[in-house]
Amino acid sequence: MDQDRAASFLEIIELPNGDIVLRRSDDEGSEEPLLTMKFSEEAKVYLDGEYLQVAKAMFDAGMKEVAELTQPQSSDEETNENRVLH
Repeated sequence: MDQDRAASFLEIIELPNGDIVLRRSDDEGSEEPLLTMKFSEEAKVYLDGEYLQVAKAMFDAGMKEVAELTQPQSSDEETNENRVLH
């Protein structure tokens, strides 16, 4: 991946079909979104229409986890091999 693509900003948008996607802000629809999330109508009703806020929180949590997983481990830090992601 070139340096410009790595430094591009990300955005969360809702597509006309109801999918919520995480994509690069400079993506003009030519590339597949980085992540796609879809809520059922039942979930949207249960969330009282706040499903976009839930999607943002889920994407944010995922990005934070990726940042932690990709950080180099210091030699004195133990790696937890029994780590469970939910």
